Amino acid sequence: MRRWIIHLVMTIVGASLGIAALPALWKLFGWNKGILQYEVVDGVIGAIIFIILSFVLAGSMLKGLKKIDSKISKMNMSKMVFNIIGIILGLLVGVLASIPLTLLNVPILSNIISFLLVLIMIYLGYSLFDKRGDEITKVLFRKRREILAPEVTDDKPVSADRSILLDTSSVIDGRILDVLKTGFISDKIIVPNFVILELQLISDSSDPLKRAKGRRGLDLVNELTKFDNVEISQTDFKEVREVDTKLLKYAAATHAKLITNDFNLNKVAEIQGVQVLNINDLANAVKTQLVVGEQIKVQIIRAGSERQQGVAYLPDGTMIVIEDTAKMIDKTVTVEVAKVLQTSAGRMIFADLVQD
Repeated sequence: MRRWIIHLVMTIVGASLGIAALPALWKLFGWNKGILQYEVVDGVIGAIIFIILSFVLAGSMLKGLKKIDSKISKMNMSKMVFNIIGIILGLLVGVLASIPLTLLNVPILSNIISFLLVLIMIYLGYSLFDKRGDEITKVLFRKRREILAPEVTDDKPVSADRSILLDTSSVIDGRILDVLKTGFISDKIIVPNFVILELQLISDSSDPLKRAKGRRGLDLVNELTKFDNVEISQTDFKEVREVDTKLLKYAAATHAKLITNDFNLNKVAEIQGVQVLNINDLANAVKTQLVVGEQIKVQIIRAGSERQQGVAYLPDGTMIVIEDTAKMIDKTVTVEVAKVLQTSAGRMIFADLVQD
């Protein structure tokens, strides 16, 4: 589609330039006679020349458009808007400040110094809003949420008090949104921009399952931003490429807690002294607790893998393995809890059949 748009635009440009420029060229060479004196012919000639050029240059132009698209997708729109505001305000202040110098009618002051003053004010406005845009926003609009965050360097860590950092797996999981809706978490929730970029890469995957997960994660981020205690942080560690390493470095620099469902990241975080909150642990903690010897009624759903076992499930999804019930599928039976295994990955209950 883009290729045909390029051909169309080049044809229109060629026709316009042909009508505007070719008559002067014909006149220069004395060829402005016959059919060459008509604008329609000049437009057609220009269009033909440029459509040929469009076929020759289409590949290079498409590559250029892809580079522009890539830069736009990575661009921080909030920061760009602040930069534009800073440039406009700097230009306005510079022009106003140069008016008295212009009225003096002194050649150097009225021209060169005034021009330099405008350039300096533009630079100051751009620099001020680029580096302190978040603070200006808080002062002017009284917002509690930071729109921009300063870039983190090794010698100047970001300060964060009672904050919780979300990784990609916890965002895709989605349960953090339900937890926030209950109001149990009042601490500041930080979603780093590099996590959002990873979600974007996942949503662009050729694998349908990964693509669906990525889009679910992006939708969830949009929902999270509606909470006052959720912040999208622009902090990045450009010298690090791996997202997990960036998360650990961010958490270590800010002393923030890390929410993740990634088993390997959980272990590495513990080794590095980063406090980890696991959604699975939270989900298990609020499940109905069963003790050894307790009797409950369950429906056998399917056969187990060993020793004529049957498998049933509690309403919260907890799996129960019952001995000697493989042939009792779809039947509701009374069982007695024999063992409860609790792990970060979930909970499993082993039970024995109670004979009526």
